[in-house]
Amino acid sequence: MARSPVAAPLAVAFLGLLITFQLVSRFGLPNVGFFHFQHRSEDVTTAPNQKPLSPAGPQPAIPGDGPAYLLGAGKADITGPVVEINLMGYADPNQVGSGLRQRLYSRAFIVGGLDKPDDRIVYLVLDTQSGDTAVRHGILQGLNELGPEYGVYGKDNVAVTGTHSHSGPGAWLNYLLPQITSKGFELQSYRAIVDGALLSIQRAHESLAPGFLSVAESQIQDANINRSPYAYLANPEEERARYHHDVDKTMTMLKFQRAADGRDIGVLTWYPVHGTSMLGNNTLVTGDNKGVAAALFEKDIRGTGEGSADFVAGFSQANVGDTSPNVLGAYCEDGSGAKCTFEDSTCGGRSQPCHGRGPMFRQKDQGASSCYEIGRRQYAGAKDLYRSMASTGTVLNGPVRSLHVYHDFSNFTFQLPNASLVTTCPAALGYSFAAGTTDGPGAFDFTQNDTGSPDASPVWAVVRNFLREPSETQKACHSPKPILLDVGEIDRPYLWTPNIVDIQLLRIGKFFVIVSPGEATTMAGRRWREAVSRSASSLTLSSNGKDDLPIVVLGGPANSYTHYIATEEEYGIQRYEGASTLYGAHTLNAYINASTALLPYLHSSDPIGNHPSPGPEPPIHTNISLNFNSQVRFDRPPIFKKFGQVLKDVEPVYHRRETVHVTFVGANPRNNLRLEGTFVAVEHLSQGKWVRLRDDSDWDLVYRWRRTSTVLGTSEVDVEWEIASQEQEDVKEGLYRVRYFGDQKVFGTGEVEAFEGVSGVFGIE
Repeated sequence: MARSPVAAPLAVAFLGLLITFQLVSRFGLPNVGFFHFQHRSEDVTTAPNQKPLSPAGPQPAIPGDGPAYLLGAGKADITGPVVEINLMGYADPNQVGSGLRQRLYSRAFIVGGLDKPDDRIVYLVLDTQSGDTAVRHGILQGLNELGPEYGVYGKDNVAVTGTHSHSGPGAWLNYLLPQITSKGFELQSYRAIVDGALLSIQRAHESLAPGFLSVAESQIQDANINRSPYAYLANPEEERARYHHDVDKTMTMLKFQRAADGRDIGVLTWYPVHGTSMLGNNTLVTGDNKGVAAALFEKDIRGTGEGSADFVAGFSQANVGDTSPNVLGAYCEDGSGAKCTFEDSTCGGRSQPCHGRGPMFRQKDQGASSCYEIGRRQYAGAKDLYRSMASTGTVLNGPVRSLHVYHDFSNFTFQLPNASLVTTCPAALGYSFAAGTTDGPGAFDFTQNDTGSPDASPVWAVVRNFLREPSETQKACHSPKPILLDVGEIDRPYLWTPNIVDIQLLRIGKFFVIVSPGEATTMAGRRWREAVSRSASSLTLSSNGKDDLPIVVLGGPANSYTHYIATEEEYGIQRYEGASTLYGAHTLNAYINASTALLPYLHSSDPIGNHPSPGPEPPIHTNISLNFNSQVRFDRPPIFKKFGQVLKDVEPVYHRRETVHVTFVGANPRNNLRLEGTFVAVEHLSQGKWVRLRDDSDWDLVYRWRRTSTVLGTSEVDVEWEIASQEQEDVKEGLYRVRYFGDQKVFGTGEVEAFEGVSGVFGIE
């Protein structure tokens, strides 16, 4: 879309946005999480979708039994600009990237039918806060441009999910609200994600080969808790009594095994825990706890006798809405050490001092130690499950089916199971949205559990009305939510949030995936999965009776970002999750209704060309989005210095539990993202040759960039290697050095030139 149609209102929009950036980002959006092992104990007693897979069930197939599917897996780098761009998740405009602890990746998994190769699904797991409308559009457009060979991939069968990390670069989303704290839309950030996702799909496609797909479940007890238990308790007691926990502890795993040599090419897991282990004061890019889990699993399996050299481990989100990785609970950081209040998570009536504590919270490292530990726990649980699949796994077979439609939730009238008619509303966010969560509290006088007439200052109603005053109809539709931001009815300079949502379902035999555009709470996810399971059973989509019930997982936030999906009872409490449920009290039931109505299209006897109506297309704002992020003008070294020169060198010798430090004359890393490469590396002298031991993909190697003079264009790079940050069996006594890879933008010409820097040699004893 051209910019000319919006030229006239741009002057007004610019002024309004400047005010909006100051107001909206300050009343509650800072630090808001919106963009944002023990095994074999079962989490639920009666819900059909939670039925454990029988250890006495079918054994995994081995080559020669006849492969069931065409399988592929691929991985590619999606790390965007790691400096000078706001991080996406906590919506804090002050949380601007300053470097890199771990590269971000897209992991692609393809399943196709052997007898019907065109029947395929692609499931992407991105190390991002969520999926996105524009990102998915760019991926589909790119697939179309790859030629006829990729024509089998399209709107129906490509799912774009995010791990919900809160520590990746922002400024890539389609709608205005999440762009505000990121100062708009940055094309470099967007292209890194789209291009990397496409590359991961290409690699998965090129690896396609006949194979076996097996599924199993187990429990991970110590990697998540519920951060809104007060709202969870509003759900019916008889429903809660069916479950042992107020969060799901089940990890579900798909294992991809190649038929030709019996090697595994990947695993894909679902487990719910927020990507908020890295705290709101962190400014280093990471994949958060799921990025850690995936990296540990891949390094463990790659190159072994059981895994391929390019083995891919995807750790997808599930019903993540009210979960937290801060497993020690929420405490007052006001000197009292008291627990936060149960009902509204405050300390002395204020939200700001109330913070969740991760397992290593005493380490003052912006959450890095806790993040690694929560990731390690997911990895350990997944590894145990992987090892047990010979006895607990079930081999899948049956048709591969998929569907995707768009649905307008701004005014969707439908019938509940009790025959009553209800309607959804244009999107709106409540006052408690601005209060944030215990993972990242908000600002000012906003609190959670704020219904009816809000407790916050009346001045916020004035501010709200300056942006848009909600109508009486809108207020009634969202009741008991007091509306703070009527985001679904603001379209200047373009839409603030989606009213058109994605409904997508995937099927592999008796295995079903609900691809959710929002963050479903624990109980919301349970109800949604159970409804799909029940409907699939009634439609004979799972064929072998009550002992072969459908296996249903929920993955997201995916394809777009529609904030939260709470149950009607949780919505009535209006904690953060309820206040962030966009389309009113009936949002969850609307998703369930839209999903189950489409299930017949997944029947194996339904002609592949028979599709439901695609629904209204959402707008794509990539060509009209505003951007107030400054661009790199030039780089210069300090006088009498050169790029890559060592300013502060390493010590001669280091020991375990020490950190290597070195500082170089640097240049802005936005000049070259070094996708599929690295900014820094640790090299080990082995048999007279320097061999790379660490790079940007490793958690214990940290790259920090800082501007020393904006006028002169000078900057420095600090590299830290945390020798004792984890068990490091590959670090032996010997000689090492640090290498820095940089790129300068030449003053005057704007050309980008690469350079390198190398530290002195140091020993480890």
